[in-house]
Order: sequence, then structure tokens, then C-alpha cells
Amino acid sequence: MATRELATLPISALGRLLATREVSPVEVIDSVLSRTERLEPRLNCYVTLLGDAARAAARMAEREIGAGNYRGPLHGIPVALKDIFDVAGVKTTASSKILADSVATADSTVARLLQDAGAIIVGKTNLHEFAFGVTTNNPHYGPTRNPWDTTRVPGGSSGGSGAAVAASLCSAATGTDTGGSIRIPASLCGIVGLKPTFGRVSKAGVVPLSWTLDHMGPLSKSVEDAAIFLQAIAGYDAADPTTVRRPVPNYRQAVGLGVRGLRLGVPKQHFFSGLQEDVQRAVRAAIDHFASLGVAVEEVSLPHADYINPAFAPIIHAEAAAYHERWLLERPQDYGKETRARLEVGLTVLGTQYVNAQRARAVIRGDFEQALTQVDALITPTIPAVAMPIGADSITIDGESKELRSVYNRLTSPVNLVGLPAVSLPCGFSGEGLPIGLQLIGGAFGEETLITLGHAYETTTDWHQRQPPL
Repeated sequence: MATRELATLPISALGRLLATREVSPVEVIDSVLSRTERLEPRLNCYVTLLGDAARAAARMAEREIGAGNYRGPLHGIPVALKDIFDVAGVKTTASSKILADSVATADSTVARLLQDAGAIIVGKTNLHEFAFGVTTNNPHYGPTRNPWDTTRVPGGSSGGSGAAVAASLCSAATGTDTGGSIRIPASLCGIVGLKPTFGRVSKAGVVPLSWTLDHMGPLSKSVEDAAIFLQAIAGYDAADPTTVRRPVPNYRQAVGLGVRGLRLGVPKQHFFSGLQEDVQRAVRAAIDHFASLGVAVEEVSLPHADYINPAFAPIIHAEAAAYHERWLLERPQDYGKETRARLEVGLTVLGTQYVNAQRARAVIRGDFEQALTQVDALITPTIPAVAMPIGADSITIDGESKELRSVYNRLTSPVNLVGLPAVSLPCGFSGEGLPIGLQLIGGAFGEETLITLGHAYETTTDWHQRQPPL
């Protein structure tokens, strides 16, 4: 196989080639780094590239595999980390000026687990400053550009990770998701993004945005790749008291299981209003496709959906401001204008507002849990619109101009609020050739069901196989 082709292969295919020694980790890393050298100036996915370290790790992996010490499907696989995950001896900037010179003294739990599995970290990716936004228009490190149209945003906050995976500058990448920051870039970049259940993956060693809303998870080329990646990073961690002492299932075994007889719920409220026509069309077609696979589809109710944004906003703003309080007082000038303004909103949230938001959160969680007693998963659009031009701060839908941020996270943030797992996967393209994503939402620790459903959709469609025109 030509070296130049290796970078574009999914983990599932690369892993087989590496396990059988048909290709070496050195060839794979050389392919990825060569492609990155060519495309990174156009895309701006990375804050820090670790080429020398990656090549050294590839040589070590080659020796280990050659000696019969194959660690599993991530051994020798090039991955990227959102520059919010600590890697010992490497800067963790959170794409900010404030942490521009902050060098990690230890690995985050996720970085350690990936390296234990044999994955090779090729770099740290750009993000929306301090993960507080949906575009990755970064005032300090420059905007990341969408590989499908470099005049448009890749989404955020994990935009560098999403664009890097879509452009094959790594095989998969980590993201963090507080209001949609894994699933938004997945949708806009035409890849898979999996937000696990709250407590399934450790947050230790990750710069926080909102302690009760943050989730860690993978962006990947396929659902099977997401399952492989999640397998490596899931589990209890004493360093993160929010993780759950619960056995980790074999997620890859969920790939290829039958879906006939499973039930999908289509929410009556909130999720299917205010959509661009292309998004509505593509997701409705995906629902019909699931029905053709023998999946039962029925409507479900979320009666308190109107409370979602009033509950979400005080929580994310107050928790973010609590983390940033000292820097807001001592170094306000070092924030970008947008991030500073959002953080300062958090300083004005009253304790009563925060408590009432948490009370509403419990009611909303009850609605989702009740709906998921009737069905195995919910199906919705991931976001209401496709990628907007870089610099746009509003979008017009149904003749009404709306703030871009409030549109992009409107359908993803409810799932952070209730802590349930969700996956975004490609389901079509707009008339302009821009990717569209559908979202599957499962019950608590129901990642296996999402993997089964998502893989069944992938194997009977080809949306995830399409490549951006780079």
C-alpha cells in the first residue's frame, strides 16, 4: 500500500495492517506528518506539533510489534489531543494567552491511557479559547478552517480536533464537550463525535470549563473507531471523583449487532423546529432509513423542554466564572473579547439562579429518562445548520436572524445538562456540499446501543466515507 494512502484509513483498517506487520508504525506516522506538513498551513488545526516525539514513539512501537508485544487496536495509531489535555513536558495552552507558557508536569488520565494502549500523540489541537465557544475562531492562535470549505468554521470548541480528523492529519482525536463541543465539530466536519455518559471518562488533567457539564470523548472517522477509542479511555479514575465505579463493557462487540426490533424516539418538542431545510431533509431521510432497517420509530415527549436553556445558561456561566475568577480580576486584558464577555456574565449569576437551574435540570433529566423507558435511543439533528463563514456571528433561519452560538448548541446542550451519552454521525450534505450530522441520544451508560445503531447506519450508507476536497 502506498504510504500516502495510510493517513486516510480508519483505525479499524490501520490496526489490522499494523497487527499483521503489513505496514509499520513508522510508515503510518510518516504519512500523517507528511500530510500535515502540506495541509496544516491551510487549516490551522494544531497549536503544537510533536513530530520528533511521534517518530520516536513510532520506532518504539515498531520494535514492540515486531517482538510480538502488540498492545491492541490503537498500537501505532496517530492521535491528537485537544490542547486542553495535559501531556507531561508539553504546553497546555487551552488556546489562550493566559496559559500560553504553561507546561504540564504530568499526563492527563486520558493521555496516559491512550499511550498505555500504544497510541502515538502527534500534536495538540487548536480550540475555541478556553473551550468557551462554538467556532474555533481563536484570537490568539488564529481560526481553524473547515476542510470541506476553508472559508468556513469547523465548529467548536474542539474545532482543531474535528478538522484534523476530517483532513486525516491524525486518525482520531480527543475532544471535550460541555454544550456540544465534540458533536458540533463532528457534524460540521462530516465525522463521528461521541460524548459518553457523565462519569464514564476521567476529566483529571483537563482544563475545566464547567465541572458538572464537561465530558471527554473521541472524534473519529467511523463509529467503530469511536468504540475502539472509547474502550481505551473509559473507566473509573481515583483522580476524578465524578467517575463511576462501573465495569467497562467491550464496546467493539456492539459493532455489527442487529438493529431490527430496536426502538428510536423522535422528540415532539425542541429538536425539530428552527432547522435549515437541508438539515431537516437529511435527518428525516435518516429516520426513514433506520425504519427500513427494521428499527421501530415513534414520537416521544419532553414536556419541560422550554426549561432547557434557562437551566443550562446559569450553570455553564457560573461554573466557568468560578474557575476563571482570579484571572478575570488580575489579567482581564489577556482574554479574547468574546470569551471575556461570556465569563463576566458568569460573575453576575446569583446563587438563587444557580440553585433553581439545578432544580430545573433534575426535571429535564426526568423527562429524558422517562422517554428512554419507551425507546432505546432518541434521534435528532446534531445542530440546526451547516458550517457558517469564518467571522459570522449570526445566522438566518426561517427568516429570523439568530446568534450563531445559540443556534449551534441548541440541540446538543440538553444532553450535557442531563449527562446522557450521545453520538453525532454524518447523514448527508447541504446544497453547498457541506456536511450534516444526526444525533443519537442513549440512556445512561448506553454507549453500546448508540454504537450498534450508528454502525448499522454507516454500513448501509456511505456518508462517512466521503472525503473533503483538499
